[in-house]
Amino acid sequence: MLKIAVVGVGHLGKIHIRCLKETPFDLVGIYDIDQEKAKNAAEKSNTTHYADLDALIDAVDVVDIVASTAAHYLLACQALKAGKHVFIEKPISSTFAEAQALEKLYKTTAGLKLQVGHVERYNPALQALEGIPLHPQFIEIHRLSSYNMRGTDVSVVHDLMIHDLDVLAKVVNSPLKKMEAKGVSIVSESFDICNARLVFENNCVANITASRISMKEMRKFRIFQEDAYINIDFLEKKSQIIRLTDKASDNVMRLNTPKGEKFISFSSPETKESNAISSELHDFYDAIVNNTEVQVGILDAMRALDLAEQIEKTAKES
Repeated sequence: MLKIAVVGVGHLGKIHIRCLKETPFDLVGIYDIDQEKAKNAAEKSNTTHYADLDALIDAVDVVDIVASTAAHYLLACQALKAGKHVFIEKPISSTFAEAQALEKLYKTTAGLKLQVGHVERYNPALQALEGIPLHPQFIEIHRLSSYNMRGTDVSVVHDLMIHDLDVLAKVVNSPLKKMEAKGVSIVSESFDICNARLVFENNCVANITASRISMKEMRKFRIFQEDAYINIDFLEKKSQIIRLTDKASDNVMRLNTPKGEKFISFSSPETKESNAISSELHDFYDAIVNNTEVQVGILDAMRALDLAEQIEKTAKES
């Protein structure tokens, strides 16, 4: 059984502690720079609070980093240098330069696994589309949330939009050609709402909006391609596929078009209810014990962070 430590016991850290109880990992202890917070979390989760981070890292095989984004880089370096497998919540680091330095260090650590917590990869709505050909020409993305003080140490781009940037980079799988972006700071020091228009080398265009000052919650990822419109609802954990075909069949709508008679079909891929964080931690455990590739590696996380940095830079310049 692999021994694991949780570093950072804020809102998300407490969720990780709870989810780890559902995995094969052996939770040995927790650490937080706020010692009182760590003691309380340890007592409630029936685990051990460590006042000495070095001692905790020495006692485990795996370090689960759920601290503030600013601390990710140094904590990951410390764990890797100690010869420990590392799980890091998104974003992988504060800056792309830090992520590059971390990748350089990681390349020197043969046999260690590093996974990044881009949790939407494990959303049933996205997983239900596995095996369905995606060749998007236009993508419309909205991630709207009400205001919460938690997460305002970074902009809405690094806090919320980065979830969709990871999925976007995976789905489009093409280098960025150009972009436009605009951000607005309303209640915090950084952007609270941001919109970006991204054009990729394969000519796919993506329009993406993230807001943490909305009156309603929304997490929709809409893909338009030549043969289909695909609606992914990350909040409801459901997907719908609407196709235009030449063949009539059951449950289709007839449509007269300039290209002749077409038929619209509607389908909703079956989704399997799951806890995304538990699932990604399970996968990380399996990758370590079976020596297989992690689902979301350091290069995936760097690609999303690079897009986030370019969007933020462009928005600031505008």
